[in-house]
Amino acid sequence: MAIPLLKSLVRRRTGIRRHTSLAAAATAVVLVAAPVASAQIPPQAAPQTPPRAPHQCGTHDALRRSVHHLVTHDRIAGAAVLVDDAVGDAPCARWSVTDGVADLRTGRPMNTTDRLRIGSVTKTFTATVVLQLAAERRLSLDASVERYLPGLIRGSGYDGRRITVRQILQHTSGLPDYLDAPAWEHPDRSRYRHFEPRELVAQALRLPHPKRSWHYATTNYVIAGLIVRAVTGHTPETEITHRVIAPLGLHDTYWPGDDPRLQGPHSHSYFTAGDGRRTDGTSWNMTFGGTGGALVSTPADLNRFATALFGGRLLPAAQLAQMRRTVAADPDRLWPGARYGLGLISSPLSCGGTWWGHAGTVPGGHRALVAVGPSGRSVAVALNEIPATLQAELDFFDVVDKALCERGTSERTPV
Repeated sequence: MAIPLLKSLVRRRTGIRRHTSLAAAATAVVLVAAPVASAQIPPQAAPQTPPRAPHQCGTHDALRRSVHHLVTHDRIAGAAVLVDDAVGDAPCARWSVTDGVADLRTGRPMNTTDRLRIGSVTKTFTATVVLQLAAERRLSLDASVERYLPGLIRGSGYDGRRITVRQILQHTSGLPDYLDAPAWEHPDRSRYRHFEPRELVAQALRLPHPKRSWHYATTNYVIAGLIVRAVTGHTPETEITHRVIAPLGLHDTYWPGDDPRLQGPHSHSYFTAGDGRRTDGTSWNMTFGGTGGALVSTPADLNRFATALFGGRLLPAAQLAQMRRTVAADPDRLWPGARYGLGLISSPLSCGGTWWGHAGTVPGGHRALVAVGPSGRSVAVALNEIPATLQAELDFFDVVDKALCERGTSERTPV
């Protein structure tokens, strides 16, 4: 449920890559619902020039051109970017750039208030709660998974007695990603099926051992959710809602459970089906992602969450520092220059320094990213179609870079 850059084109026909760190579909499954219906989608009529922002707060032309390029050149159905400079209610502290459409059938424009599936950005929410429990001394990051989940990780050379909670959060556990199983080659075939977390872990344990010490795997965060349940006695969804979503007033962020529909105003999402046709992938049962990728949110809620996290509202300083302690990531499973902490990605900026945050992709076509730059500026990006080429992936990250590197009227001195 994250976004690899160099190999993200392997499963492009369904929007899932071979080593996907985002969402996908099932084990060697039986399809429980009707087959996917391919929507007949008319060609997109994109404007020839990007719209301009009100002059008094700056036009943000570089960002607008970058977003417009994603839609017109890379043929993304719709893109929305929300930027927050975190300086209170100053009139120019927040701005948005949108292009393309949220619904190809009606032509409704893309906007920054629609809900979307945020994929692996969910991992940062999950890691935050695990670290809260560590701060409360209810669990230890250096304890074994076996301590909390006896017998869960056993067999085929995998041993939960030798894997720590910290390694789970950092993707250094040595566990494979269940999304790499052959059954996930066509995730759309089981898009309405329910999955249990332990079923997904069992599927991962049947796979070969990863070849590198750092290996992005949604398996790790499904296990993290099981640890939260074992420690608290409550579902991880309940704990994350109680500890993060509700206190921050994230009113558009929720767990969809088994409901394949998106509730409230939302963008539709699109993927290319096996027959080559652009298909509406908005409806999807996200239990296959669970605490590794199932959340629904909005750009505004993601910015609020990231600002609260890095502002120290969710974690004590010691735990936040551990969250930001990174190791080098495999560029084939993320992208060059990326490093991974405990549920956090860091990535270099062209203007110096790094951004911190996470990205997420789901098979139906939604992509989300939230990041905070050195000055405290946050950006949330929403796409309703996954970039289909390596250049389009680079263009996506150029949007993030432009949003965080642009010098605006309200930007503060970097710290």
